[in-house]
Amino acid sequence: MAIDRIEIRATIEKEISKTEKHIAEYKELTRPVEPENAIGRISRMDAINNKSVTEAALRKAKEKLEKLRFALTKINDDDFGLCSKCKQAIPLGRILIMPQSRTCVKCTK
Repeated sequence: MAIDRIEIRATIEKEISKTEKHIAEYKELTRPVEPENAIGRISRMDAINNKSVTEAALRKAKEKLEKLRFALTKINDDDFGLCSKCKQAIPLGRILIMPQSRTCVKCTK
């Protein structure tokens, strides 16, 4: 599985980079909505609503980044790629799509 680990490491590093960019974008979008902006009341309410949606996306992205970094530190462990619940192998496809996942599809449900 040495070749797979190289591919998985590259996937995780790429995903970390993308997630860090998303976090930077979300941080910019979640800046406070200034009350003195010359926008109408409805537009201001929309801006506040959009801000809360973006804040939720920011929280999720930070959680994902933390899990990706954790996965990267565990990639050389003997139990890497095993479901943390049932201890069965997680299919390579799932690891490549969701490298931060620590469970198989069956145990995620």
